[in-house]
Amino acid sequence: MKLTIRSFDLPLKHTFTISYDSRDTQPTMIVELEQNGHKGYGEATSNPYYGFTIDSMTAALESIRTQIEATELEKPEDFWAQMQPHLAGHPFALCALDMAANDLYGKLQGQPLHKLWGLNTDHNPLTNYTIGIDTIENMVKKLKEMPWPLYKIKLGTKEDVAIITELRKHTDAVFRVDANCAWGVEETIQNAKQLKPLGVEFIEQPMRADDMEGMKQVYQQSVLPLIADESCITESDVAKCVGHFHGVNVKLVKCGGLTPARRMLKEARELGLKTMVGCMTESTVGISAIAQLLPMLDFVDMDGPLLISKDIARGITIDDGKIRYSSVNGTGAELIA
Repeated sequence: MKLTIRSFDLPLKHTFTISYDSRDTQPTMIVELEQNGHKGYGEATSNPYYGFTIDSMTAALESIRTQIEATELEKPEDFWAQMQPHLAGHPFALCALDMAANDLYGKLQGQPLHKLWGLNTDHNPLTNYTIGIDTIENMVKKLKEMPWPLYKIKLGTKEDVAIITELRKHTDAVFRVDANCAWGVEETIQNAKQLKPLGVEFIEQPMRADDMEGMKQVYQQSVLPLIADESCITESDVAKCVGHFHGVNVKLVKCGGLTPARRMLKEARELGLKTMVGCMTESTVGISAIAQLLPMLDFVDMDGPLLISKDIARGITIDDGKIRYSSVNGTGAELIA
């Protein structure tokens, strides 16, 4: 295989703010693997919370370029198992590599990944559209700018309930809220009581990722379902979420790609947990990969291309929350930048 690494700064339509970060652009790394005239693409965005930069991800892949390029891709799962020991401390880089390998495999086999996996796409969930933290006035403007059937509202302020109360006046859409670790035990319990009548479907990661004892208490008293995000990073975390959360949000970059994500989603379902995959404001490269997992999901947050003002790829398209697949095999992604 031939490895090519590229980096881009994805311009955001609006300053994107969550409880612990704010940005106007999203740096991203695109990995290309070429074999037998076919090219597969993978993606991983930089992330200050987890400490991965474009430079650190690129360096991690460059350190094993020889091993990567000496490999002839047969099964993505075997390729992941070969590369994971070298990238154990770099799940974001491993994700981009694994995504590219899966995309390449689908193209070599002449099929979309979801078909190769035997998944039925007839009942795929809709994706939400994310409204980042801002003034209430600006959040209302963003809501009106993008009419949508399903919103994820980022919270973690002193006026969280007031935000949802005001937004509810302007739409009948379903709300999901994501506090990104900003709340405490009693705050979460009380907020849930006030948010439920306002049409909130669930609360994502209300408290610190390591406060599992607090989450157990909240789980026993919350009137709304609770979805783990920062508390569910890798495969070993799924079982730990039972009795603390009602579901898990699997992020491809956090767990190391499509290969481990599929295992995590299968295990979650077996344990009675709801399943979700979220995005990290990727381009259509990363989002097209997420789309292959849709039949395995109860919920999905794959609005990355909707949040950026200039995409670098084509693949899946999103219309009023519904995902339409590309006619291209693999993940369906094609780089256009």
